Amino acid sequence: MRTQTIRESSGPLASSEEVAAAASIARAHGRIGIDTEFMSEGRYRALLCLVQIAVDDDARPEGQPCISLIDPLESGVDATPIARLLADPAIEVVFHAGRQDVAILRRAWGTEVTNIFDTQLAAGFAGASAQTGYGNLLGSMLGRRVGKTASYTRWDARPLTAEQLSYAAEDVAHLLELADEVQRRLQETGRLSWAREECRRVESATDERDPYTAWERLPRVGQLDPRARAVARELAAWREKTACEEDRPVGSVLGDPALVELAKRHPSNIGALEQIRGIHPSGIRRRGAAMLDAIATGLKDPPIPRDEPRGRSEPEDAPLIVLAEALLRARSLEAGLAYELIASRNELELIVAAARRRESEPDVRTLEGWRSELVGADLRDLLAGRKAISVGSNRRLVLADA
Repeated sequence: MRTQTIRESSGPLASSEEVAAAASIARAHGRIGIDTEFMSEGRYRALLCLVQIAVDDDARPEGQPCISLIDPLESGVDATPIARLLADPAIEVVFHAGRQDVAILRRAWGTEVTNIFDTQLAAGFAGASAQTGYGNLLGSMLGRRVGKTASYTRWDARPLTAEQLSYAAEDVAHLLELADEVQRRLQETGRLSWAREECRRVESATDERDPYTAWERLPRVGQLDPRARAVARELAAWREKTACEEDRPVGSVLGDPALVELAKRHPSNIGALEQIRGIHPSGIRRRGAAMLDAIATGLKDPPIPRDEPRGRSEPEDAPLIVLAEALLRARSLEAGLAYELIASRNELELIVAAARRRESEPDVRTLEGWRSELVGADLRDLLAGRKAISVGSNRRLVLADA
């Protein structure tokens, strides 16, 4: 489907009137499909460059959706009707791999996004991989193909090319049809409620960052002593705030290795700053005083003690972790689910470590909601020694009383 799939209008990009009309159609049908194009390079946060929406339209032949392309960089276009739809729990909002889209839309449009149906997530409950791309899923479920010729182009440049507009429209042209097929398959297996429960997790997606927790993601931060950790927190917070104000990547303000070295050595003057590798002289001229202020503040703050290892696995836990993973993989195959939806290695490590220490269960998704219904009780029994795993006559794993 090419450029002709774009909604006929005064131009390929929707006007405020056309946005309002599309929102009215979506509200009447109770759902909307949406995708975005954005640019992350050279910025602190991704820039929303284009929003593609698809709505059901009874006036179009063969169930083809009405597609509108909204340019958020065009100040004269009012996207408020669509933003209101996204926040309306009565309207189903269809994405594919929509976590980043949701985060950007929540920030850029100042709206919540509710009642999400993510076709990538949901397809994981219908036997597909939890990471299946849009094109592959369209091919396997609908026998359709889409082009990806313009995926890595400058979406912030104007005017957008005909190729970009065609690509953007194509990305939502079959999205609602795909959602229908995924939901049909999930209804047949009784897994639709599980998929919807999982999709609700996407509603809270955000790209906002707390400046005062940024230090926790620094490399080698665990090697710093308590006083250096307090300095690292202040330096990292200063770097986040500076990058945000200037809308540039944090690494262009101060690189991670240099920041950690500053925290370790906590220099008190420009001359000492100049002895740290990785800080360009121009950066010292421009920001040296601010760096020294952040270091001084960190030195006055209470030291941050090293965290006591909690809930982490030990070498002797490895066999139990593998055993637990075998149970979960067997259940995922039986249920036709992508294993990645059930547990991560880190979650299993936390569960096994808590069981070994006879501590309360960790707050992990594997023991909550539909996952608990699928594997939670059996996993608890297995780790408590009440159940045992064996190989059945059909060469499948069997869980029986110990």
